[in-house]
Amino acid sequence: MNIVAEHKISGEPIDSKAPKRPVRPVLWFIIIGTLLGVLVGGFVWFNYFRGQMIKQFFANNKPPPTLVSAAEAKSEVVPNLLTAVGGLAAVHQVDVTSDVNGRVIEIKFEPGMHVEAGMPLVQLFDGPEQGDLANYKAQATGAQLALDRAKQLAARQFGPQSTVDAAQATYDQAMAGISKTEALISQKLVRAPFSGDLGVRKVEVGQYLTAGTAIVSLTDLSELWANFTVTEKDSGNLKVGQSVRLKVDAYPGRTFDGKITTIEPQIAADTRNIRVQAAVANPEKILKPGMFVTTTVVLPDKPAVITVPETAVDYTLYGDSVFMITEKKEDDGKTTLSAVRTFVQTGNRVNGRVEIIKGVKAGDKVVAVGQLKLQSGAAVAISTDPAPSVPAQPPRY
Repeated sequence: MNIVAEHKISGEPIDSKAPKRPVRPVLWFIIIGTLLGVLVGGFVWFNYFRGQMIKQFFANNKPPPTLVSAAEAKSEVVPNLLTAVGGLAAVHQVDVTSDVNGRVIEIKFEPGMHVEAGMPLVQLFDGPEQGDLANYKAQATGAQLALDRAKQLAARQFGPQSTVDAAQATYDQAMAGISKTEALISQKLVRAPFSGDLGVRKVEVGQYLTAGTAIVSLTDLSELWANFTVTEKDSGNLKVGQSVRLKVDAYPGRTFDGKITTIEPQIAADTRNIRVQAAVANPEKILKPGMFVTTTVVLPDKPAVITVPETAVDYTLYGDSVFMITEKKEDDGKTTLSAVRTFVQTGNRVNGRVEIIKGVKAGDKVVAVGQLKLQSGAAVAISTDPAPSVPAQPPRY
């Protein structure tokens, strides 16, 4: 007998198993999101922890303060000086020449010697003139005798007055010839026009000189002129009689004194400069015409200004600056020093110090030596060694 298995009403077999339920996608997303969150959080925490460690490392490993020399800004009255450059010129200097043509027959000087005014230097050949002089003197003697006889006869009324006048005219002509010939002879003897020192001889015995040919230079070194120029802006501060200090390269470290004697009444249209001349005594005769000279005019004093050592100022294309030393109190109560770059406006420089118009007050401390090793805000320590002194003569390159 066949037994037929019963089927459910749904049409499925009675002995089939129920299928497994699949995991929901939301749960997978939650698990994956949690893992990613933990991973990102760990990465962020690691970066934060690393930054804190680096910050703590550098905070505990600060570089030692830079050792610098410090100077204090002072309020002082600085000399009001006007510096310019120029040259020296002789008050009396000429090339001695002959007024007439002639042949040199005698040289009466030695090159480089000192001569007085009127001293003979060169004798030119004057034979013809000496002959003319003797002739005129003989004529003058005869004319004198004739004039005396004519006057005696006229006084006794034995001769007319016209004879006296003619004799007088003849005598005057002879004396005029003598004067002219003596002048020509004097021109043949070349003399020093003033006292001074001779230069190199430029003629020889037997040489034929034409009028105007240079024989030797003659220079009076007892007093010189210093010629220099100043700008139109500074011309209003100059007056005749002001003192001038001069320096020349030939004698470093020495200063020569002079006084302004002349100020050009007009300003050059092309340069807008004005020419100034000062007289300089030269008793030692060590200054020479043509020397390059640095002049410093002493002007009336100005009010007190703030000054710092010249080495404290850093000159750059972006402006002049100094490193100001400031004090800062740390959390642990200790006081530290730091150098802060401060831009300033500078003025004149005198005797190794610089005038500070703006940016620094009296009493402020600035770095005098050691700026090249600094950055703004860097820690510094003040050296006990004194700052180097200003040299009497600036270095030459």
